[in-house]
Amino acid sequence: MLLTLAWGSLFFPGLFVLSTWWLRRARPAWTYHDCVMISTRVVSSAQAVLATGSGIVIIRACRNVVTDRHWLAREYVWFLIPYMVYDTYAMYLCEWYRTREQDRRHTLTIFRNFLSKNRLMITHHVVILLVLVPVTQLKQQHTLLYKVNGILTLTTFLSCRILLFPFMYWSYGHHQRLSLFQVPFRIPLHCNMANAFLIAPQIYWFSLLCKKAARLFDTPPAGKDG
Repeated sequence: MLLTLAWGSLFFPGLFVLSTWWLRRARPAWTYHDCVMISTRVVSSAQAVLATGSGIVIIRACRNVVTDRHWLAREYVWFLIPYMVYDTYAMYLCEWYRTREQDRRHTLTIFRNFLSKNRLMITHHVVILLVLVPVTQLKQQHTLLYKVNGILTLTTFLSCRILLFPFMYWSYGHHQRLSLFQVPFRIPLHCNMANAFLIAPQIYWFSLLCKKAARLFDTPPAGKDG
């Protein structure tokens, strides 16, 4: 646990510093803001690749995605904590260099503007660090906080990954003065096929989330008398 946390604390800032240093040498015409921006993309891409790879390993190793557990799922949460802290600072650093190159505002003004422009992303990072990580690590599945988090997960997943598709069709129909049910017959077939390909795994994952959520609210059966 602590070793994983330490590796994450070295890996993400170290990759950022190394990529920034290399870009400054390889592209001397670029501004510092340009180099920092590209470096943050490099680190984010590395985190995405590692997260995807971990997910593939976990999925291949687990037979039952609802009940099975894998050590990597727990360890990667600890590896993710330094990334969330780093990424928040990296976003501020990008804003600082961008603003300083434009009008040289005071650092406190830059910080206030950063909080104002990135309040949702900062909230996202803070919630992961202060709510989701403790819930994941402390195994508090029986607590009200864990159940509320499960309901919020279901709600956001349904809204952002499933209802997004009918909303997209409705928006197109509204623009073209068509009803929702007319839209699939008025757009190219490959668009419908692509959307079906994208929404199918979302529906499957949502069904798994619903099954897991149902287990949270199941009352344990009363023990039989011997």
